[in-house]
Amino acid sequence: MKIVLTLAVLIIALIAFVAEWLPVDLTAMSVAVVLILLKLVSPEEGISGFGNSATITVMAMFILSAGITRTGIIQIVRDLLMKWGGKNSSQQILVMGMIVGPITAFINNTAVVAIFLPIVEEWCKQRKISVSKLLMPLSYVTVMGGMITLVGTSTNILASGVSKQLGYGEFSLFQFSALGMITFVIGLAYLAFFAPRLLPDRKSASNKSLEQDYQIEDYVSEILIPPRSSLIGQTLRQSGIQRKFDLAVLEIIHDDSHFPQPLADKVLSAGDILLVKGSRENLLKIKDERGIEIFADVQFSQEEVEEEISTGAEKVAQVLILSNSRLIGSTLKDLRFRQRYNATVLAIRRGEELIRERLGKVPLRFGDLLLVQGPKESFIGFHTTRELLVLEEKDIENLRKDKAWIALAIILGVVILAAFDWLPILVSSLLGVLLMIITGCLKPGEIYGAVRWDIIFLLAGLIPLGIAMENSGTTEWLANQLVAIGGHLSGYWILTFFYLITSFLTEILSNNAAVVLMIPIAVKVAQTLSLNPMAFMFAVTFAASNSYLTPIGYQTNTMVYGPGGYKFLDFTRVGLPLNIILTIATPVLIIWLYGLNN
Repeated sequence: MKIVLTLAVLIIALIAFVAEWLPVDLTAMSVAVVLILLKLVSPEEGISGFGNSATITVMAMFILSAGITRTGIIQIVRDLLMKWGGKNSSQQILVMGMIVGPITAFINNTAVVAIFLPIVEEWCKQRKISVSKLLMPLSYVTVMGGMITLVGTSTNILASGVSKQLGYGEFSLFQFSALGMITFVIGLAYLAFFAPRLLPDRKSASNKSLEQDYQIEDYVSEILIPPRSSLIGQTLRQSGIQRKFDLAVLEIIHDDSHFPQPLADKVLSAGDILLVKGSRENLLKIKDERGIEIFADVQFSQEEVEEEISTGAEKVAQVLILSNSRLIGSTLKDLRFRQRYNATVLAIRRGEELIRERLGKVPLRFGDLLLVQGPKESFIGFHTTRELLVLEEKDIENLRKDKAWIALAIILGVVILAAFDWLPILVSSLLGVLLMIITGCLKPGEIYGAVRWDIIFLLAGLIPLGIAMENSGTTEWLANQLVAIGGHLSGYWILTFFYLITSFLTEILSNNAAVVLMIPIAVKVAQTLSLNPMAFMFAVTFAASNSYLTPIGYQTNTMVYGPGGYKFLDFTRVGLPLNIILTIATPVLIIWLYGLNN
């Protein structure tokens, strides 16, 4: 009965992950609660994920990555990218991979992509090449680079925790580095010499401003409130003109005084001039209904538009909807986006599609790029949320550059202490966090914003599922079924089977979920067939990050999806050969490096 119940929970969990009824972290926590209620795990086991060494280590690595980011170390290497990038695609991808890949071996790859994305976009503008030729390789090299060391991804650290739970001990920092470096070289060679023929030349880089790129200059107009207008005496919120007529009021000018956002509670007066973005049709409607005058004869030059909407206190930037965002499926109107973030969405870019009208009624999707205008203070809120990512180069003047070498020394210290087994990676990483704060590389309040809490809760919720599968005998039952079906196959093909099934699961679930589900089963099969359990754990761990087929399989793929102007199948066309190459090569390399027999 326990096996039946555990399998039922597992199947429902898989369906919930795929259907996305709830965000993945809430789904994982719901699974943990259900397991406790069904008495498949004890209450202590149900919350053990929060105290698991893997969870705490992942949290510490997020904070250490933030310390590197805040001190500007990564910005220093952009000069190398600009200098040695070259003019042909192969050299550009090679140089980018050789710079970015090793960095992601020690720093969380989503943080690296967030920093390098605007850098690569600027590089493409300077070289006059399409960003779609480089952003997908940027994502892929960070994924492959993350497999060089234990701390490269949260998946590796979780796999190490599962290994300890199964009685095989935690992975050392460089335990699978030989395998990781070889697969990285193989993958980078494919991306540099074969992928350029498959990558689309879709989104051309140019020196246009964001406003020009989103073609908003033709939609910005000035309207005058005459003495008899029905709007006089009302606040902008009370008037309802933004909602009813799908207008974005960017600024109000009263007696030569400019009032930027927030404007919702500004009382409108006769003679006020409103700088608005909206369609000509809606402007004519508001003219008829509310008695305003349109300065139709005034044609803004691009410089005038930028001056109006980018005042000293205002800024314009692109904001990316992340794949785990709770904003997905909601409209700007439902979210009360303008009130919530004190900023205005001017346009939405969705792949090649550019949406400029009726923005309030457009359901948001992952990968959407929002062109947002608002006070500079409003963008602080965007930087602290995990729903959105602001795509802009960090203002190097605001970085703690004087602390850069201190942060680098702390990271090297964490690595050395763990590499020589002087301290466990959990202890050395926590020590590194403490030193980051003591030395001023990070402020105490910044550590909370640095942590991907959705990942932490996902790990904490999934770990009890692995415990339940082990306690109930479900893992052993599933392993026996697999042995009965494929026990006659050679060790290579069994290893390849686990690599394939894990790769499939990581595309539809998440890489962390795939590791928790597949490592215990793979180990049981290895034990039954007297094969090397470590070889199977490595195969599952590497396959869990072998996610190149879709823009939703891995967070970094989602991050480049919109900015690169990609279509969904672009990832399949470029990623499928890479998946096939690594699926063939990785099991062979595992057998060669670590042996297959127990």
